Amino acid sequence: QVQLVESGGGLVQAGGSLRLSCAASGRSFSTYAMGWSRQAPGKEREFVAAISWIDSSTYYPDSVKGRFTISRDNAKNTVYLQMNSLKPEDTAVYYCAADRSLYDLQRATSDYWGQGTQVIVSS
Repeated sequence: QVQLVESGGGLVQAGGSLRLSCAASGRSFSTYAMGWSRQAPGKEREFVAAISWIDSSTYYPDSVKGRFTISRDNAKNTVYLQMNSLKPEDTAVYYCAADRSLYDLQRATSDYWGQGTQVIVSS
């Protein structure tokens, strides 16, 4: 079992930055791929970023590539999402996810999810 708790969301102006954190419980954190997805009102959950547990390779969709950076600190059981150059269309609830499968992370169908943190980008 993995429990995830996100923090760091908030209100920011377009062009600004935020860093989200996700604290994970469980002794096997370092053996899980970690990721972030988001869900805007009336839309399906969308994959945002993932990081491998094997070599920390990272994966992003085109919509955030070059603006968002995912990283992990296995010693702290924490994964981060640095979001720069934020746009109003980035407004959503952001969810941290853990899975053995990078494929499931990228399909936003992970085994474990946090409760979400709201990000609002004003224009």
